[in-house]
Amino acid sequence: MQQPSTIRIGARGSTLSLCQAAEVAERLRAAWPGIEVAVEVITTTGDRVLDTPLPLLGGKGAFTEELEIALLHGRIDLAVHSLKDLPTRQPRDLAIGAVVERAGVADVLVSRSGAGLLALPAGATVGTSSPRRSAQLLRARPDLRSLSIRGNVDTRVRKALDLAGDYDAIVLARAGLERLDRLDVATEELPLDVMLPAPGQGALAVQCRAEPDLRAFLTPIHHTATALATIAERAFLEGLGGGCAAPVAAYGWFDRGDLRLRGRVGTVDGTRQIDVQWSGPCPDEATATQAGLTLAREAVGAGAGAFLGAGS
Repeated sequence: MQQPSTIRIGARGSTLSLCQAAEVAERLRAAWPGIEVAVEVITTTGDRVLDTPLPLLGGKGAFTEELEIALLHGRIDLAVHSLKDLPTRQPRDLAIGAVVERAGVADVLVSRSGAGLLALPAGATVGTSSPRRSAQLLRARPDLRSLSIRGNVDTRVRKALDLAGDYDAIVLARAGLERLDRLDVATEELPLDVMLPAPGQGALAVQCRAEPDLRAFLTPIHHTATALATIAERAFLEGLGGGCAAPVAAYGWFDRGDLRLRGRVGTVDGTRQIDVQWSGPCPDEATATQAGLTLAREAVGAGAGAFLGAGS
C-alpha cells in the first residue's frame, strides 16, 4: 500500500466531535510519520435541528448522513463518529475501517445539588433524550420525571447546573466528559447494574469508503478487542430490530480470553426489564456477530419481543 500524503477527516462541529477527530488524527500521525491530516467540519441534520426529538429526525442517521455523503463524493477520506451514534447497517460502498480503543463505557449523573441518583428528591426531573437511559432511570427510581434534553455536552451541562433551570440532573456518557476533560462536573458514575450502556458506547468508529487501501491504512489504529466487543453489542441491537428509539442496552468485554456480553431490553416506563448474558471464545467478527444475535434471540424468547415491538 502506498502511503497517502494527506488525509481529510470529516467531523461534526461540536467540541466533542472535534476532540474525537483530533484523537484519531493524532493516532494516524503516530502510525504514519510525516502524513498531513486535515479536519473538515460538516454540519448534520442533528446539529441543525435541536428542538425535535431524535427519533422524529430519523434516528441515528441524523448525525451521520451528511458525513457519509461527503465520504461517497470524495470530499473527505474518513469520518469519525461515536460508534453508538452509527446505525448498525453500513451504506453501500462504505465501511467501518477502524474502531479505536474504547474509553469509559459507563454513564454518569450530573446533578445541580450534588445528590446522587438515589438521593435525588422525590419527583426530580432528569434530562435525557435516550429511551435507554430513561427506561433504566425509571426502573431504579419510578418517581423520577424524565425530560428530553438536546444540545452538545457543554449546553447540557449548563442546563443541568442552572439554578433556575428545568432539570435537577442529567445523564451523560462518561467517555464524552473524559475526552473533553470535564469529568469534574460528574456527580456519580452510575453502576452498570443500574445503567447498562448503549451498544458501542465509549468507542470511536472511523468510517471510510470500502477501498482496500483505505482499510489497510487504518489497520495500525484498529483495536481488535474493542471492535469484537462492539460488534457483538451492535449485533444484539440489530437482532432486536432496534434503533435509538428502542430501550436497548448492551456491553461486551474480554475476561481471561473470553468475550462476555450483557444485554438488556426494557419498557420505556421502566416497569419491565429483561437481562441476558453470553460468554465464550470470540476469535473473529463472525463469532462476535453470532454472539450478539444469539443473545437477541434469547431476549426475545424471554418476552422482549412483545413490548419492544409495541414500543411500550
